[in-house]
Amino acid sequence: MDDGFPFDVILLAMIAAFIVLRLRSVLGRRTGHERRRPDPYSVQSPEEGGEQPESAAESVVPLPGRSREGAAEAARDEGTEGAPETPLAAGLSQIKVADPAFDKDQFVTGARTAFEYIVGAFAAGDTDRLKALLSEEVYDNFASAIKARDAAKEVLETSLLGFKGAEILQAHIEGRTAYITVKFVTEQINVTRNEAGDVVEGDGKSVTKVTDIWTFARDARSRDPNWLLVSTETSQ
Repeated sequence: MDDGFPFDVILLAMIAAFIVLRLRSVLGRRTGHERRRPDPYSVQSPEEGGEQPESAAESVVPLPGRSREGAAEAARDEGTEGAPETPLAAGLSQIKVADPAFDKDQFVTGARTAFEYIVGAFAAGDTDRLKALLSEEVYDNFASAIKARDAAKEVLETSLLGFKGAEILQAHIEGRTAYITVKFVTEQINVTRNEAGDVVEGDGKSVTKVTDIWTFARDARSRDPNWLLVSTETSQ
C-alpha cells in the first residue's frame, strides 16, 4: 500500500474545482440585487415599478358611459378604426355605446324602406299609415298638405323609380334620443292631376332626380326599435 496521497484523488479534486468555477462564471452569483425574472402570468402595478402591459390595460372594465372600449368597437364596426375620428364617426360611436344592437348598414336599409313607404303613403293620402312613422310636427305638416290637396280635389301620382344613393350625413345623441340625418337621392316621376284628370303640376313622362334630407330619431334605450321621421328637407 502506497503511503503517499493518492494521485487520482488530487486529479478528481482539481476537476471538481474547475467545474465549480465554470458554473459560477456562467450563472453568476446571487447578491440580493438581481433583476427579477419577468413572469408572463402576473402584472406589476406602477407602484411596483412595473410597466402595465397593453393586454392588462384592455382588460379594465370601464364605468358606464362613453367608454374607450365601446368607441373602439363602434369604430371597428364602422371601418374607421385607426383613422382620425370625424364628427359623424363620433356620433355613430355614441349611438353604438348607448344601443349595442345598433348597426349602421341595417339602419340605412331600414331608412330606405321607410322612405319608400312614407312617400307612397303621402301620395295616397293615407294619414293612418303615416302617423305611426312620423313625429307629431312632421305628421301635422304632411296631414295639412294632404287636406289641402283633398280640398282642391287633386290627386298626386308618385312613381319611385329607384335610389341613386342613401348616405348618412350626421349622427348624434341628445340625452337619451339618437338622431341620424340621411340624404336620399332618388329618381321619381311626380304629377298632380285635378278632378278631371288634367295635369296641373309635374309631367307624367319626365323623370326627376330628387334629393331629400331626412332626420330620424328614437330613444336609444327603448326596446322599441322603430325610428320616427322628425325633419324633412327636399331639393331638386
